[in-house]
Amino acid sequence: MTNEKFPVERSEKEWREVLSADQFRVLREHGTERAGTSPLNFEKRAACGQPLFESSTKYESGSGWPSFWKPLPNAVATTTDSTHGMTRVEVHCKNCGGHLGHVFNDGPQPTGERYCMNGVSLKFEPK
Repeated sequence: MTNEKFPVERSEKEWREVLSADQFRVLREHGTERAGTSPLNFEKRAACGQPLFESSTKYESGSGWPSFWKPLPNAVATTTDSTHGMTRVEVHCKNCGGHLGHVFNDGPQPTGERYCMNGVSLKFEPK
């Protein structure tokens, strides 16, 4: 990630105090949860976490991770990720910079995009 400044800034120690070990590894260290391990894979009812996606944009991609075809306006930002011997588009929270997952161009219409998110990075909030 760049040296971009975000509205929510915390020290590594502060992030470790508010996040689980898995959440810290994914959100702050750009890790990835194992495919098929997120209970949000089966959740269909409402928006998740810091408002990032509406449930109406969630779909079953078969990837093993919660997938959406469109984020909420001004909710996420992207950067180029050239780790692991490939180039991907990383998705992070526009508010805190937390790593959420990656976006690919193999999703459904109307956008054709697949926001493949780590469920541990999301919080389900029923409405």
